[in-house]
Amino acid sequence: MMVTVEISSPRFSCLKWRDDGRLDFVSPLPCPFNYGRIPRTRAGDGDCLDALVLGPRLRRGAEVVVPVQGIVHFVDAGCDDPKWVCSYTPLGRGQKWQIGAFFHVYAQAKRCLNRLRGLPGPTYFGGWLPAPGTGP
Repeated sequence: MMVTVEISSPRFSCLKWRDDGRLDFVSPLPCPFNYGRIPRTRAGDGDCLDALVLGPRLRRGAEVVVPVQGIVHFVDAGCDDPKWVCSYTPLGRGQKWQIGAFFHVYAQAKRCLNRLRGLPGPTYFGGWLPAPGTGP
């Protein structure tokens, strides 16, 4: 399955942007992936579906059409907030481990941020889901 991803945070950026263009937060650690959104979709938090695009750094605002290789199950303040993982090549075991490790740390940081913002509900990395159309 191919999707169009609009890059909001280039690889190694510390800035996380909201769908409306406002800065959401500044991370103490840079994101090792291009991070963006899939336009004209909706996640459980009301924003567009989030997507990672593996590979070289892409500029903010770039739109790329890329295959979905899997989905990170993520819950943010009690809302389903999946992260679609996109790459032109299939994911290796090491890449899946790296993405999982990143989202374990990200969940901890996001949990703290949500508490500061007064947002209830659990925040956690829930593992991997297959890409749409690839089976269970």
